[in-house]
Amino acid sequence: YNCQRQAHTFYPKHLWHNDKKVMLDGETYSHDLIHEHSLKFIRDNAESPFFAYLPITIPHAAMQCPEEDVAPFRKKFPQFEDLIGKYSHGTRVTNPVAAFAGMMTRMDRGIGELLDLLDELKIADNTLVLFTSDNGPNLKEKKDVMYGKAQGGKFNYTPLGSTGAYRGWKRYLYEGGILMPGVLEWPARIKKPFSTDVPAVTSDYFPTALAAAGIPLPDDRDYDGINLLPLIDGKMKERKGIGFHCRGMQAWVERRYKVIRIASKKHEPKPWELYDLLADPFEEKDLAKELPEVVRRMDEEFTVWAKSAKADEQK
Repeated sequence: YNCQRQAHTFYPKHLWHNDKKVMLDGETYSHDLIHEHSLKFIRDNAESPFFAYLPITIPHAAMQCPEEDVAPFRKKFPQFEDLIGKYSHGTRVTNPVAAFAGMMTRMDRGIGELLDLLDELKIADNTLVLFTSDNGPNLKEKKDVMYGKAQGGKFNYTPLGSTGAYRGWKRYLYEGGILMPGVLEWPARIKKPFSTDVPAVTSDYFPTALAAAGIPLPDDRDYDGINLLPLIDGKMKERKGIGFHCRGMQAWVERRYKVIRIASKKHEPKPWELYDLLADPFEEKDLAKELPEVVRRMDEEFTVWAKSAKADEQK
């Protein structure tokens, strides 16, 4: 895909392969085609070092999925058989809840096939694999948001996604919008599984990949990301802050503290809110008035980052 509008159907009329426009019949499931090319790329390059960026497009609207993966979930979620999902391109999907689960199943199976291929080619041990998602679910203006108690706080969910007890959702800078699980696998270097509360961000992938390949970072620019190899070696307990800027909202995130401010309708920033993510992961208690020096320090660090990234131009 090279167009956001076109990407909201999984049965497009064309895709792009490098600079070549590939015409399709409108009945080809795009995820499958992209997945097949991904496996072929790995096979073709298995004898030498390679980099493969695989932006898996499912699950996402429109909730389209081949029936073979949807059918089992129609039986599991029959209460949504009267629900019709309406999407761009005139797409209508019966029981989008079952379709969403089918998409997850298809994605999971594809990732398994990729990892199996690395084993088959005998390159799994020294291949660094990173997997994450881009943002939380889109719950904004959903009329069917339901609530429950879990994770020590209010649990928000719809039939098509949940932020758990975390505040916010897609396109928001509260944790429900930006805190995603991530997996990093490298058997030759990571001998035992472990988890960490040190945050990472996708801009860390570039310096990490170069470091893993023994390639120095070019020194002609500033980098938002950091090399994560010290983290996987157990030598990193803290890191520099991570900056976010989205639709007038701004945030600066560290392992413990996070400042966030929401813009007014005129895009004028409001005062910073401060949260202790280790003690208050659901961002319920604003500590800005109690810890003004922490706010001041983080504001200065955010300002330096924003100037470097020219984040004010991304509104």
